[in-house]
Amino acid sequence: MNTQRITNGDERTIIENMLDRNRGALINTARGLSEAHARQRLVRSLTTPISLIKHAAAAERIWFQRFWAGLEESGCDGYSNRDEGTVTVADDETLADVIAEYERASERSRVIAARFDLDDTKDNPREGTVSMRWTLLSMIEEFARHAGHGDILREKIDQSSPPRPNR
Repeated sequence: MNTQRITNGDERTIIENMLDRNRGALINTARGLSEAHARQRLVRSLTTPISLIKHAAAAERIWFQRFWAGLEESGCDGYSNRDEGTVTVADDETLADVIAEYERASERSRVIAARFDLDDTKDNPREGTVSMRWTLLSMIEEFARHAGHGDILREKIDQSSPPRPNR
C-alpha cells in the first residue's frame, strides 16, 4: 500500500492512493491504544476506535466482495451485512486482530477493484447504477469521515491519558 501522497498522475493512481491514505489514517487513529481505550465508548452510539475499524472492514467486504465480486456472504472473509453487526467487536478480538482484518479486507478490495475499469457499472438496489469510480470515491468519503471520528475519539482518550509519542 502506497501511503505517500500522489498529487499528479493518472486518475486511477490518484484515486487509489487517496483511498489508501484514508485507510491508513483510520488505522492510525487507533494504533497504539490499549485494548480498554480502543473499546472506550465516548458517545451514545456504538462508535469506538476499534468499532470504526471493524465497520470499515465490513464496508470493504460489502462493496468489493459482495457487490463487485458478487460473492455470497459465505465467500467473504468476514462480516458483510449492512446492519449494526458491522460495528460489533467480539470480546476476544484485539485491536491488532481488527486492524489486521481491515488490512486483509482492503487488500482483497484492491485485487477486486483492479479487475474493473473506472467506468464499469453495476446496478445497486440502494444507490442505482454505480461505477467503480463512484465506489472508490465513496470509500474515500466513508473512510475520511470515520478517520475524523477516530481523531475526535483519540483526542478525548489522549486528554484522559498520559501523553503518547508522535505518530
